[in-house]
Amino acid sequence: MAEERRSTAKTALARGLALTLRTLVQRTGIRQYPDILPALPPRSRGVIALFEENCTVCMVCARECPDWCIYIDSHTETVLASTEGGRDRQRNVLDRFAIDFALCMYCGICVEVCPFDALFWSPEFEYSEYDLTELTHEKDRLREWMWTVPPPAAHDPLAEQPRL
Repeated sequence: MAEERRSTAKTALARGLALTLRTLVQRTGIRQYPDILPALPPRSRGVIALFEENCTVCMVCARECPDWCIYIDSHTETVLASTEGGRDRQRNVLDRFAIDFALCMYCGICVEVCPFDALFWSPEFEYSEYDLTELTHEKDRLREWMWTVPPPAAHDPLAEQPRL
């Protein structure tokens, strides 16, 4: 009984050493990140981009954000009537749109709830900073990422046509 255990232990030890030697000889599949960029899936989530022209300052994204990491400031502007006898209108103008990516948990709720398609997922993921306070990106930086957003997927040709 004791000899049987010893032979089983020796066999297990030999198998373990063989596995270790095989692993040492094999080439690893690790890619060195800064030199070789990873191949990302087409619609991967990296950073949130802003299409400023579509933003109407409705504040839905800031209200729905569970982390409260979206900061929006605006002012109202009077738009004169285009026809005689018409009345002047008030329009919100976006002054500041910032996202604090140090607080953001990348849930995507802001992108989903935006009724005017002003927020999009960009596949950019290289936006690290040395200082935590510099992770609050303003609308200019968010606009730069807009140009990295891939186009939407094509419609399914077999889908039912919308009824008019």
